[in-house]
Amino acid sequence: MRIVLVDLEGKSGLVTKDTVAGGYGSRFVPFSRTTRWYCRVKRTYSLLPSIQLGYLAAIAARRGHEVIFTRDAIPDGDVAIVLSSLVDYRRELDWADMARSCGLRVGFVGLACSSLPELYRDHADFIVVGEPEAAMERLCSSSSLSGTCVSPAISDLNALPLPRWDLLEHWTDLFLHVSMTGLRPKRRFPLLASRSCPEFCTYCPHRILAEYRARSVSSVIEELQALCDRYRHPFVIFRDPLFTKSSERCLELCDAILAGGLDLEFECETRLDHLDPVLLRKLRRAGLRAVTFGVESISSKTLRKVGRRPTSTAQQRVVLDECARLGIRTAAFYVFGFLEDEWDSLAATIEYAIALGSTVAQFKILTPYPKTPLWKQLAPLVYERDWEKFDGYTPTFRHPNLKPEELRFLLGVAYARFYARPSFVKNLFRIEASGLTRLVERLDETTRRVHSRQEMTDTPRPVTC
Repeated sequence: MRIVLVDLEGKSGLVTKDTVAGGYGSRFVPFSRTTRWYCRVKRTYSLLPSIQLGYLAAIAARRGHEVIFTRDAIPDGDVAIVLSSLVDYRRELDWADMARSCGLRVGFVGLACSSLPELYRDHADFIVVGEPEAAMERLCSSSSLSGTCVSPAISDLNALPLPRWDLLEHWTDLFLHVSMTGLRPKRRFPLLASRSCPEFCTYCPHRILAEYRARSVSSVIEELQALCDRYRHPFVIFRDPLFTKSSERCLELCDAILAGGLDLEFECETRLDHLDPVLLRKLRRAGLRAVTFGVESISSKTLRKVGRRPTSTAQQRVVLDECARLGIRTAAFYVFGFLEDEWDSLAATIEYAIALGSTVAQFKILTPYPKTPLWKQLAPLVYERDWEKFDGYTPTFRHPNLKPEELRFLLGVAYARFYARPSFVKNLFRIEASGLTRLVERLDETTRRVHSRQEMTDTPRPVTC
């Protein structure tokens, strides 16, 4: 059987899918000079091959089937499996309709079609609900799939074959890019050392399909070794929402990387209260070059309201100072639009994002994703009926304190104030000269006044940060 794996390229804005927003994906359509620059730069390191399709390719190949991959064209084949998203579902449906008219049987996989199968039902021969590997095994064992196919979660992640990036070979030309870790182009590969998330944030979609499970250290090392054997000096992006859940497991993984002499670098996402100087030093020796984490809001009360455990500002500063000392880049995530948020609290969050000093920052608008606890809470306030607008950057519900245009304005202010300042460049390139540092501080103050004047021309309400 000839199986076509489909990860369609988004055509408007910066579109990311697969494990982003748990699988719903995101779309950032630039709306200012700073956000246009941000999207152009981020595009160079946000493109990654789909880890879901990497696993499905491995299952198909193990069963002796031919695998074809496409980002746009409709190749000849027997069955096509399309990676679904919320932010680009209309394009995915159009592609499916054209492919079916050409004689292909078409199925959808991913969180979007699992949560909202009604969007896809009239455009597919089958819809996989759940983690897709079990359904793929049935398909590859000559069991034709049709209708809604429930696919149970894999309990033993170690039993899965390693993703087959060689079957998505031309992807390697797309993700040979520079990143925030340096200007040298690297081949970048996603890796899941665990699935789902052990935390209980009400707005996060990562827990929708299954409970948290982790692979053994030996299984992860096997995958890292395979990447190093095939690709020179790969850059691995651990897509686990909480990579350092167990510090002992992380230390064991680092020891195995060092003992095996694996020539790689990596980045991970975690919580800052799961990091300390000892663990960071070991991770750095093993190849850690960047760490991403959620700050979300500076208000502990706001975070507790959405089930997120706050991390003290003192701990955040300790970790970021240690990362700066070790040369580990940092990316902080912030969310605007929690129910307790007001104009002044978001202005304070912008100020804190700058003062914290992460290498880069990402600011998004709170989105009540389907099937999350937050969706159940905010459903009466949701006014948006276009699912593609649930993209992480567009207001979708009536906020008690802020109008949609105010949220978007403050989002623009956040990107402008964070990125259009001399100290961002200083942090990015790790400039430490004391004389230059003092000059940058003076230029930052000048830049702050310029931003304030520009903002006052757009709104009579000052952003006092």
